[in-house]
Amino acid sequence: MQAEQKIPDRRGRKARRTRDALAGAAFELVLDRGLREVTVEEIAERADLDRRTFSRYFAGKEDAVLDSVRGDGDRINEALRARPAEEPPLTAYRRAVQDWLADPEIPAWHRRPRIYELLVLAEHEPTLYAAFHHIRVDAQADSVAIIADRLGTDPLSDLRPAVTVAAGAGALLAAQAAWVRGDRPDELPRLVERAFDALAGELFTSPAPHSTTSTTSTTEGNGTS
Repeated sequence: MQAEQKIPDRRGRKARRTRDALAGAAFELVLDRGLREVTVEEIAERADLDRRTFSRYFAGKEDAVLDSVRGDGDRINEALRARPAEEPPLTAYRRAVQDWLADPEIPAWHRRPRIYELLVLAEHEPTLYAAFHHIRVDAQADSVAIIADRLGTDPLSDLRPAVTVAAGAGALLAAQAAWVRGDRPDELPRLVERAFDALAGELFTSPAPHSTTSTTSTTEGNGTS
């Protein structure tokens, strides 16, 4: 029985090493030269593999280069599952994101080499951005299922899980967008906090009556009072 178990384990480890080799080659080549200047054949050659092997693991070079961030949504969801049951759903999601950002064992985006460069590139390459969007959608679907389980409800008939995740993931996406456009790679945790703070409070208060002030000033300036 033990010998039978070791064979699949060895195969799994070999498959993981092959996938990592291809993903690592894609990551370095694309960041060094640009997405459009790199071919699948070059990625496979850099990993000392062939095109057929590449196709067994990835649908295209976009999937391969983004493999380095594919697990981050899973890690947020693992942290979400571990949050105390008494926490409100949106608070639990926020705390899960904070746990991911502060994880001392597996660094988040702002503490991993060249991830900032990758996400900046994704902002300018439509096909890379679209592939990254699919990764986010898959992670958010899992988040909805986790929140639904916490609430003991069916996400197909109860909108609360989907609304919670849309709000929390939207805050994270807004922070990420500001991060990659701000040229300060260490700023991600602060931007995430600002985004969730805005979601929790400022957006639910009445805006200052700017239009009234502007109208008053115009009226007085025209001497019509």
